[in-house]
Amino acid sequence: MKKFFRGFNAILYKEFIVVFRDRTALFFMFFPPLLQIIAFGFALDLDVKHMPTALLNQDRSLDSRRLVDEFVNTGTFRIVKVVGSADELAATIRRGEAYLGIEIPPDFARNLRARHTAYVQVLIDGSSSTTGLQALNTAIGVTFNDSLTRLVKESGRTGIPVEVRPQVLYNPALKSPNFFVPGVIGTALQLATVFATALSIVRERERGTLEQLLVSPLSRWGLMLGKIVPYLCITMAMAALLFAILRWIFFVPIHGSVVALFVSAFLYIFTLLALGLLISTKAQTQMEAFQLALVFLLPGIFFSGFIFPRETMPWIFYAIGALMPATYFIELMRAIVLRGASLTDFWSSILILAGMGAALFSLCAVRFSKKIG
Repeated sequence: MKKFFRGFNAILYKEFIVVFRDRTALFFMFFPPLLQIIAFGFALDLDVKHMPTALLNQDRSLDSRRLVDEFVNTGTFRIVKVVGSADELAATIRRGEAYLGIEIPPDFARNLRARHTAYVQVLIDGSSSTTGLQALNTAIGVTFNDSLTRLVKESGRTGIPVEVRPQVLYNPALKSPNFFVPGVIGTALQLATVFATALSIVRERERGTLEQLLVSPLSRWGLMLGKIVPYLCITMAMAALLFAILRWIFFVPIHGSVVALFVSAFLYIFTLLALGLLISTKAQTQMEAFQLALVFLLPGIFFSGFIFPRETMPWIFYAIGALMPATYFIELMRAIVLRGASLTDFWSSILILAGMGAALFSLCAVRFSKKIG
């Protein structure tokens, strides 16, 4: 075993010195992930509130004003402009002054009293599908509840025939940060790992020190492990900082074991570092290493289930996501943080991450050839 990892201590000592002397590299290892988690944590919020709304109330009755109040009381809509015609209402939405337009016809109250259907038109700006869909669902919910209340009252019943009593588990308030921030940690750690080791061997080659490593009595396994361990220690410290931000800045409760979090993070970080080192053994220049790293990082963001559910993706993209380490780490993060799951509940994800890390590290050692060029 000692011969297998010959030279590990020497290369480890050298790499620690190189890493801590390179303040620019340390800055880019810490600053982008911190900026990413803070920016995405606050910006990625699907809970649309106080959406600018224009109102055309041609009825001006008590019933119409009560309906408008029901829209506003949801917290989703905010009346920013009262218009006098349908053309002005459409123009307000077209100019982007409002995302939603509510048009109440002049016979609204009269139709209600005559027990006829009273129509309300809701104009929604569909150029933003996320806000448009939530506005549509909320508007339908408001009118449905109002209609149901009136029907129950007119029928003389004391309650509705069927009532659904939902109970939301693990994230009762349905807060978007509770869902997104654990995933942001997975994508942020990618930035702090893959780029760091992707430039490692390339940097040795460009500085002319690779030849010294090639003629030194180092084993390939010792060299690869010595290259990874310093970055592993630094990134584990970064992971601890990101977990603290998750808990104390975004106030996301960690229901599961902290030990399980760090075990998952260790396997994930080791896998990413091995991936970066594999890229480094292939690339000839830092620009080439940077481009190859992007090829692996972007699918890890879009196909990992970080933003979009993987189950809704076409099979080819679902398969690509299954090859990404971020897919399994984000799944583990949300399971441990939100649902309080243990490692035994998701042992398959743990085994897959461990297998990926071992396979990539072995491939790095095999690819590294002790000859120049």
